[in-house]
Amino acid sequence: MQFKSEVIVHGVKESKGSIDGRDFSSTTFHCEVDLSENSAGRSIGRATRPFKIQNASEFEKWAHLGASLPIKAVATFEMAAAAQDGTKMVLLDIRPLEQPKKAA
Repeated sequence: MQFKSEVIVHGVKESKGSIDGRDFSSTTFHCEVDLSENSAGRSIGRATRPFKIQNASEFEKWAHLGASLPIKAVATFEMAAAAQDGTKMVLLDIRPLEQPKKAA
């Protein structure tokens, strides 16, 4: 199941190379999320969590926005099955929602 969500991107990291003959390529987006309470105690505020797209070239689409971060974006996620009856969110696409203002 796919869905779109508005997110706030705080950082973008490219990862590309080869280890033991295996190539890898990804871009990680650090997006703001709510802190959730658990049995260990209460919490308030927000944190960031990494969401990865399996293509390092995605970084180039965001490189010019570095000075504008954090920035609002619209992300397309897919909900997929995870281990032990869990679910995980896979980032499929992410695009800036607003263009940065040019300096006067």
